[in-house]
Amino acid sequence: MENSYRYFENKDCEYYPCHKGTEHLNCLFCYCPLYNLEKCPGNPSYKEKDGRLIKICTGCTFPHNAENYDVIMEYLKK
Repeated sequence: MENSYRYFENKDCEYYPCHKGTEHLNCLFCYCPLYNLEKCPGNPSYKEKDGRLIKICTGCTFPHNAENYDVIMEYLKK
């Protein structure tokens, strides 16, 4: 997919690829805008620390898949 307002791939980034095993990554949502949602469409894991659950998204590639742009935008509109 070509760089656009829906998709941007920055292969020059020092952290690229941020997730191993994924051929193309949408860097538009480098920092997931859904992180603060208790229930998001991605696949985070959780760790308990000091009696609190901490959301861990390092294994989640949901915001980096180009086909998920519309889903993310719908969540942000809510």
